[in-house]
Amino acid sequence: MIHGHYILCCIPRGAGGVRHFFGGTPEVPEKLTQALHNRFPSLNVVGAYSPPFRAVTLPEDEEIVAMINAAAPDIVWVGLSTPKQEKWMHAHRDRLRVPVLIGVGAAFDINSGLKLQAPRWMREHGLEWLFRLVQEPRRLWRRYIVYGAQFVFYVALELLGVKKPD
Repeated sequence: MIHGHYILCCIPRGAGGVRHFFGGTPEVPEKLTQALHNRFPSLNVVGAYSPPFRAVTLPEDEEIVAMINAAAPDIVWVGLSTPKQEKWMHAHRDRLRVPVLIGVGAAFDINSGLKLQAPRWMREHGLEWLFRLVQEPRRLWRRYIVYGAQFVFYVALELLGVKKPD
């Protein structure tokens, strides 16, 4: 788990410190904000937003960008799951006036108390993926079983010198 004190590396910025903006799946950014404020009362969260669970329209997208820019965060933390969060950050990087965009995957769900984290022994042995797969098999099986196997196959090809990286 990425604990709040690791997530919130604070680079001083005036009296309020680093300005954070949390974005993610419905209700998660708001619950995360409350959980982190309970642990870190001086945390400077300037916004939290959960997009609708559907594709947003162009006017809605422009409103989201305007809202984030108006909040003037130093860091936007995006918890939309992989690869959706990476695609969103890539598509919006030139329109946002934010120095740092960070995709956090399930860290928001875990830190807000909505999902359990793997036991320490599983984390220490690289098995957190298995714990998550058992919790959400219908959602994660393809990511971990199919795409994971493809990744290992392509790495093996590169190590054997059969295929060069693109």
